[in-house]
Amino acid sequence: MLIYVLLAAGFVLLVKGADFLVHGASSIARRLRVSDLVIGLTVVAFGTSAPEFVVNIVASVEGTTGIAIGNVLGSNIFNILVILGISSLLYPLTVTAGTVRREIPLSLLAAVLLGVLVSTGCLTGSSGAALTRAGGVVLVAAFGGFLYYIAATAKKQRIRHAAAESAPSQAGLAKAVLLVGVGLVMLNVGAKLVVDGAVELAAELWVSQTLVGLTLVAMGTSLPELATSVTAALRKNADIAVGNIVGSNVFNILWILGVSALIRPLPFTDESILDVGMVICATALLLATMFTGKKGHVLERWEGGLFLAAYGAYVAFLMYRG
Repeated sequence: MLIYVLLAAGFVLLVKGADFLVHGASSIARRLRVSDLVIGLTVVAFGTSAPEFVVNIVASVEGTTGIAIGNVLGSNIFNILVILGISSLLYPLTVTAGTVRREIPLSLLAAVLLGVLVSTGCLTGSSGAALTRAGGVVLVAAFGGFLYYIAATAKKQRIRHAAAESAPSQAGLAKAVLLVGVGLVMLNVGAKLVVDGAVELAAELWVSQTLVGLTLVAMGTSLPELATSVTAALRKNADIAVGNIVGSNVFNILWILGVSALIRPLPFTDESILDVGMVICATALLLATMFTGKKGHVLERWEGGLFLAAYGAYVAFLMYRG
């Protein structure tokens, strides 16, 4: 009975925390004269990826590398196919041209970079596919470049709008930051409650670490992204809904897997390499859907349904693979 209470409490914290986070992040964007997309790519994306980060650090330290790998790959696949799928079913997501030209391709590039590093053993001569410490350095360095790009984008936006807007209210800014902070705490506490409860319920299943990471852990740690993007879609804020996912996926690969590999090299099985390919395919599918409509770059409802169907097929394949 206690497990169900914890699960219910976790979902309540996720939903309310997401509401606080989206509201506060949008307010910060307006007051700092940057776009919702920049906030979605940074504050929201990194905050909602905190559960993945914590899970991976613990998994790497304890040597459960299958969980560490499956968590990130499964989260990125879930983020695109399920979260954006559900969000677009609720409200078609209009994506800015800049996001289509830059941010989504950057996310695809991060996934391809991971595939190259893993398949080559990061040029270290290691036997088998692996993300070594040298590979971790490459990913973390690439993440630094991504942060520099976001900072430059934000600076340009502030300069462009500085003359048109008055100085932000410090009191209002403090309130917005507090909302974001409270929202992030609620999201991460809620995610932990849900994940712990789900893991306990599924303890009787005998499955591999990677399968658990790809499904149960990945879905659980992606609940903050799900709650946040769905809330943003309901508020008709496509920039945060999409920016949250794109930023989270970049953060997951470049920072979380990079740091995990620095702690302990991550050996990739043949199955895990296929999952990296699935991340690449899902990201490429997202990019392709930006050019299918007649109304500009819009993720339509039917495309959201296609994403969900693709995820269902992928999970069925995982279950068959065992």
